[in-house]
Amino acid sequence: MNTKILGLSESKINELAEDLNILLANYQVYYQSLRGLHWNIKGKNFFQLHEKFEELYNDSQVKIDEVAERILTLEGTPLHTFDDYSKLAKVPVGKNISKDVEAVNLVVSSLKEIIQIERAILDKSAEADDEGTNAMMSDFISEQEKTIWMFKSWLA
Repeated sequence: MNTKILGLSESKINELAEDLNILLANYQVYYQSLRGLHWNIKGKNFFQLHEKFEELYNDSQVKIDEVAERILTLEGTPLHTFDDYSKLAKVPVGKNISKDVEAVNLVVSSLKEIIQIERAILDKSAEADDEGTNAMMSDFISEQEKTIWMFKSWLA
């Protein structure tokens, strides 16, 4: 088995770094959508959602940095251009959304897409014995599942 510094299979780690870059691209698009929602939300739920979207984009900013640093830990290179992000991201782009229900639905659908990517990375990282990536994905997923539950409750 060809191993890198971390004692993990080089081919599996390279694949994980590529997948983490896809996750990074999706987080960057999600982050930008959250900024737009925070700025543009209107209506009777303005104060509640304005604050919540700020909380979410701050959390996303931290996760973006963690994912990029994990890519570097795996000796990959994190993507950093919007051109790369737009080519790889699958999360919906929120543009000029000001209505509360539409905004919350965008967050829920974005998180569902991100969780799908994270679950695939979780499976691959377990197979590669990459506990660092595995723990990160597990933590992200459990937080995001709770956020989806809360927003679905808000929508009910």
